[in-house]
Amino acid sequence: MVLVAFILYFVLVLGIGYYFYNNSHNLEDYFLGGRSMNPYVTAMSAQASDMSSWLLMGLPGAVLLLGLGEAWIGIGLAIGSYLSWLFVAKKLRIHSEVSGNALTMPEFFSNRFKDEKGYLRIISAVIILFFFVIYVASGFKGAGVIFTTIFPEIGLEIAMAIGAVIIIAYTFMGGFKAVAWTDFFQAILMVIAIIVVPLATIGNTTGGWDAIQADLDGLGTEFLNIFYDGGSQMSIIAIISLLAWAFGYFGMPHIVVRYMSIRDPKEVKVARRVSLVWILLALSFAILVGIVGRGYLEVNEIPVESINAEHIFVYLSDKLFPALIAGVLYAAIMAAIMSTADSQLLVASSSITNDIVSKTKWADRQEVLQSKLMWISRAIVIVVAVLSMLLALFGGSNIMGLVSYAWAGFGAAFGPLMILSLYWKRMNFQGAIASMIVGFATVIIWNTFLTADTGIYELLPGFIFALIAGIIVSLVTKAPEQEIVDEFEKAEAIEKESA
Repeated sequence: MVLVAFILYFVLVLGIGYYFYNNSHNLEDYFLGGRSMNPYVTAMSAQASDMSSWLLMGLPGAVLLLGLGEAWIGIGLAIGSYLSWLFVAKKLRIHSEVSGNALTMPEFFSNRFKDEKGYLRIISAVIILFFFVIYVASGFKGAGVIFTTIFPEIGLEIAMAIGAVIIIAYTFMGGFKAVAWTDFFQAILMVIAIIVVPLATIGNTTGGWDAIQADLDGLGTEFLNIFYDGGSQMSIIAIISLLAWAFGYFGMPHIVVRYMSIRDPKEVKVARRVSLVWILLALSFAILVGIVGRGYLEVNEIPVESINAEHIFVYLSDKLFPALIAGVLYAAIMAAIMSTADSQLLVASSSITNDIVSKTKWADRQEVLQSKLMWISRAIVIVVAVLSMLLALFGGSNIMGLVSYAWAGFGAAFGPLMILSLYWKRMNFQGAIASMIVGFATVIIWNTFLTADTGIYELLPGFIFALIAGIIVSLVTKAPEQEIVDEFEKAEAIEKESA
């Protein structure tokens, strides 16, 4: 019955990919859905591509082991997601279309500052490719772990290969529309699963919530105190560092591309509200899974060390539900993994095809049609996936740790530049280059030499220094050309009309 649920789920996502195979006619369709996505799909797909398996595994596991203090990162992510929708989404949708109908974030930066030689585009594409190979590898590895946990008779390599082939297949076939629509359904599945499991745990625990709370109180008042982590009081620096994850949203390529795809800038407000409801439900109940999971173990006198904390969602699903329902809940974890990996594969592919290959002299030849570039992009999806698969197989156990490093790298390299590009018409090409390089370099240097000593997450100083660098360098260098200013003002005027 578990296998039946998995098969039905995979048939659904592959069916969506096949449906959109003949609905992608050019690069704008394949990379951006023709800027035709409705606000509900836009919002739900953005959140699903953001959360990954961290939502159903990492966060509940951390809360189960260390207590409610682990919720601060969730609070930071909720704040960051909302602020990004509020301050970036609508402006980027309008500015990216005005700036030469940019299809990707690197192309937007390049068009925004009339970077004829493509330095911004190429540097951005290289950063995106590097970090997304790591991101996708972590997704493949997560898929393998889930498969082998549920089906122990399958080897890890085979399990990873199964997950990778399915993700590649529907991304390869349908492009952005397939990814967005599968993410939409996966977001629904994820939020239903994350709500059902903790409520069922409370209902199936002898004595219900009162019994769970009583046993948790026995662990000490620190467990349910948000200002304590692992029994120790949290410092202000620790809390600020966890909240700093919010800054990552402003420069996350696979999330901001959703803003660019919405069919009408006026619908961003609807998408923002849908997104807020989803993320508040998802994060709140993910934290609750960790809390009631620990309570369930305590009430039933099951040693915490007897299970893998990150598998508490799987453990509770197995204990409390019939096999078919449990299979659907397991599929929700796969949905979380796949909804992130597919988006990252597509963005990595678009960064190479649209931002590098399509700008070469070869692509300017008359016989090079859009269809050829689309097939090149599909081939790059496979190449990136193979590289990620190799990294997942042979890269050791630190891949998941590198994900937080990549989040910081994207947030610092692109976040301040995104904000300045959308809000400051005095921003120029030199400031853009400085902001990107300073943010990226700060993350690398801080992570290597200072994070362990200071306890400050590298994204925070990286974001601040990149913002300062962009402003100072723009002010001390030549003002942007009038053409750039006029284009900026045109986008601002369109935004006012759509208010």
